[in-house]
Amino acid sequence: MDRKLNLNRAETFSFVNPWIRYFLFFFSFLFWVFSLLIVAIGVYAKAQKATTVRDTFLIDPAVILIVVGVVMFFITFCGCIGALRENIRLLKTFSFSLTLVFLTQLAIAILGFFYSDQARDALGKFVKKAIVHYRDDLDLQNLMDYIQKEFKCCGWNNYTDWSWNLYFNCTHDNPSSERCGVPYSCCTPVPGEAVINTMCGFGVQTQKFMEANKSIYPVGCADRAVMWIESHLLLVGALALGLALP
Repeated sequence: MDRKLNLNRAETFSFVNPWIRYFLFFFSFLFWVFSLLIVAIGVYAKAQKATTVRDTFLIDPAVILIVVGVVMFFITFCGCIGALRENIRLLKTFSFSLTLVFLTQLAIAILGFFYSDQARDALGKFVKKAIVHYRDDLDLQNLMDYIQKEFKCCGWNNYTDWSWNLYFNCTHDNPSSERCGVPYSCCTPVPGEAVINTMCGFGVQTQKFMEANKSIYPVGCADRAVMWIESHLLLVGALALGLALP
């Protein structure tokens, strides 16, 4: 009789508290489904592209989505199956992976704070690549248009940065019809305008700052981003904490 009781206890024994176990499984399962969705969106966006620019592969939003989704899938798979099957090895892998991700986020935040100039230069290189390949990559084009419209800015340092782009380059031997221009996302909205004038930025680079200010946002996105962060420190801190805690 005692032997049967011992066997039953051994079968029902659990290394993990049931409440923690099911909470971990539910939490991991949600992120697991979310990771599959991210990978699917990334693959779809990549498949929709007619051409791939080699120089922009590492900053391609579609590639970033796929990489983030795959990493999330691996981590949440370990947590999901580890909690369900009480596999200690998978749970340890899950715990180690989450710790590594958290420490990486913390290190990036600290380095970005103490080495703000280097972080700004690194971000500037990313934006320069996005400007150079603005017409070559639809994802980068949409990203730059979104940034410029949201922050009400143009270029990285100022609106003349668009000369980095082959089509907007302001040299005299440039045959492009967009020579010396800027994208429509740099333009200030006209009240009551129903249809967006995509040619509103044509020839703006030939104008002085004060003259250009009448039709576009001449200030660079670097200064606008710094101003936005300084005026939204609480929101930035909350977002960073919100990303780190889960």
